[in-house]
Amino acid sequence: MRQGVRRSGGQAVSWAPVLAVVLSLLPPVRLSAQARDTTLARNAVAIPDTGKLIRPVAALWRSLLLPGWGQAATGRHFTGAAFATWEGVTIMMTVRAVQEQHYMEETDSKNLDSKRQQVQDWVVLWVFNHLFSGAEAFVSAHLQDFPKDLKVRAFPGGVGVSLALPRP
Repeated sequence: MRQGVRRSGGQAVSWAPVLAVVLSLLPPVRLSAQARDTTLARNAVAIPDTGKLIRPVAALWRSLLLPGWGQAATGRHFTGAAFATWEGVTIMMTVRAVQEQHYMEETDSKNLDSKRQQVQDWVVLWVFNHLFSGAEAFVSAHLQDFPKDLKVRAFPGGVGVSLALPRP
């Protein structure tokens, strides 16, 4: 049911466009509690939010279940995508090698042993991806609150480390 006023011709007039124009012409109303104090914002030191950190064992189990999930939970989205992509490749290649192995069994091919070895190789890569993804998620969860501004540089006489500290 449309709301509006009927004209003499029987057409309904909608008030929504008129109301939108009137409300857009009014100046914004600011409450006194919404006033911003910019001096506090300039002098504040950024404190990392530890409430969003994931526990290392939780990241490990997530990545063991689905490679890349633990990395995504720790904020390492590109690494998580790489593990998930490699997981898809190993699954696809394992399935393809198994199909070729079945075909070679039906045709009594001489290369059946090498195809069985190829299937085993892809399964090993598949399992390795799960284990390595879990281990990487475990380590990256431990390093979540590590400062991002840490820089390590090699010099002729050794290694130099620099860390940006907040100014007082």
